[in-house]
Amino acid sequence: MTAMGSSALLVAFPVAVYGAAVSAAGGIRKRNDLVRSAEAAVYVNFLLLTAGSLALLSAFLVRDFSVKYVYEYSSLSLSTAYSMTAFWAGQEGSLLLWMWLLSLFSALTVYRNRNRNRHLMPWVNHVLMVNGVFFLVILNFVTNPFTVLPGPPPADGYGLNPLLQNPWMIWHPPALFIGYVGLTVPFAFALATLLAGGDSDLWIRRTRLWTVISWFFLGVGILLGAEWAYVELGWGGFWAWDPVENASLMPWLTATAFLHSAMIQERRGMMRRWNLSLVVVTYLLVLFGTFITRSGIISSVHAFGKSNLGAFFLCFMFVTLGFSSTLLLRNWNTLQPERPLESTLSRESGFLYNNLVLTALAVAVLWGTVLPVMTELVTGNKVAVGRAFYDRVSVPIGILLLALMGLCPLLGWKRTSLSGLKRNLRTPLLAGTLAGLFLWAEGVRHGGALFAMALSAVVVTVILQEFSRGVAARGRAFGEGRGISLVRLVLTNRRRYGGYIIHAGIALMIVGMSGAPMTREVSATLRPNDSMKVGDFTLQYRHLRWIPSTDQLAVTARLTVSKRGRPVGSLVPERRFYSGREDQPTNEVSILSTWKEDLYVILTGYYKDGRASFRVLVNPLIAWLWAGGAVVTSGTLLAIWPGRRKDRSIGQADGGPL
Repeated sequence: MTAMGSSALLVAFPVAVYGAAVSAAGGIRKRNDLVRSAEAAVYVNFLLLTAGSLALLSAFLVRDFSVKYVYEYSSLSLSTAYSMTAFWAGQEGSLLLWMWLLSLFSALTVYRNRNRNRHLMPWVNHVLMVNGVFFLVILNFVTNPFTVLPGPPPADGYGLNPLLQNPWMIWHPPALFIGYVGLTVPFAFALATLLAGGDSDLWIRRTRLWTVISWFFLGVGILLGAEWAYVELGWGGFWAWDPVENASLMPWLTATAFLHSAMIQERRGMMRRWNLSLVVVTYLLVLFGTFITRSGIISSVHAFGKSNLGAFFLCFMFVTLGFSSTLLLRNWNTLQPERPLESTLSRESGFLYNNLVLTALAVAVLWGTVLPVMTELVTGNKVAVGRAFYDRVSVPIGILLLALMGLCPLLGWKRTSLSGLKRNLRTPLLAGTLAGLFLWAEGVRHGGALFAMALSAVVVTVILQEFSRGVAARGRAFGEGRGISLVRLVLTNRRRYGGYIIHAGIALMIVGMSGAPMTREVSATLRPNDSMKVGDFTLQYRHLRWIPSTDQLAVTARLTVSKRGRPVGSLVPERRFYSGREDQPTNEVSILSTWKEDLYVILTGYYKDGRASFRVLVNPLIAWLWAGGAVVTSGTLLAIWPGRRKDRSIGQADGGPL
């Protein structure tokens, strides 16, 4: 199987080179036979990469420790599920997963456009296959996943990093990779449009679904990573502004901006330059994130170790930047908007402001990420950029974005009267005021958190108001009851109302994030039956237990919990020591969660006399973050769910959020 996998990757390289070259030749010479031949190469490439991926997966499942990569990331004691996820635990396997996804998405793109967009497809295929050539160079000649160890195969492998033996890590990396690789398709269509003359808006319609799906998976990957950090790393939070976390956030922000401005181009023929630039920047940020994750230039619990891949990705990123910029400048004059912006108080203007703010946040995050590296290269001293910088920059920008989320649905196309806007804002502002007063009565005293949560209430009220108006209008038009009107309204306008649901979910997530400044924390070392207090909670330590298993030793501590004198449950935090990796113990936190707050307990130490040390946090409103993510997921699925052709055209014409 190893020989088959290695051969498949080796053969895929000239096939990708052929596909890239013949696609370009077919586009230049206008020869359909060459274009079709290049498209056949795309399918062959997918089959070869599938064979190579199955070969590596098989090597993990049969524990073939003669393969260096399998030896480094698997062991006999590793479960089948984690043996499969070890596929993408290291450099080689994760790059193979990336390349397999790229070959799959390329094949799907060719298949979906086999009878349409024929003037663009040669260049779309060319860009996709050039990307494939780059990754196949890396896989074949720099970091091959099928490298065989010298001598007889070891009896057992080194095993998977204990931090990765967590259910969330089964889904987190693939979700991110689907998001990253999926963004290659809109990038390919954008460059194809520029190579074909740049005067068509067709690429916007053909890439919207790809962009939404990629944006969705990238967002889900970020959220799953936050959940993993929260339950596995044991530091008490879900986001630390780590460089690798930032690497996934930046393209998500610019993709969000593109999804909004793409609708303006689709409906009004505006923002052509902006949209092409945004797609290029988004893909460059994908490459940049891959570079900092794999180059070893930054220290992160999320990053791969030091390697020689950084130079390859850096060169590819600069070549992509130079080529894309040249095409944009060459076509700049042909990308004039069909009509100018008519009013500063309109939906077009609102989306433009939204994009500027999202881009400003992405730039701020990028600056904070690269500044330590740049200062070290220039001065030899690394300037630390900590959480304080990101919070100081992101909080006001986030508040502004939230305000725009509440304002934009109330703006009309072309222009909006100020008196009408004020009238439509009365109910949402009243709801926000009442929410603020309620939160104050509940003890919320942090000004920023209070304002963000009250503003979130405004956003949700605006969205509910839009649903209510739509239901009322449909009821009057068709004589339907409110329940039937609501269902039919949403089903016949999936894109618009799915977008509203996404906005409501993001507002709920911001409520969850707003609790971070109000976290309370206490650390203590307790003897059995001693108690400690944090906030309204009292925790009584009962005992320690040592629980051995085939591949690990778990040290657990049991605590009973009461709140204001009433028993509310028990918590069992633990530390795990995995066989062969005893020097890398993991914290398994124990969490008691409600809609109001999480009681979060970490076992930080233990002693022979039965004493145990604990770090206890009360994290307010965390459940709202995960609930908001679920709402965003449901809204996205609704927005992209296929309907009848008539329904889809209605959704595209209504100018909804997505």
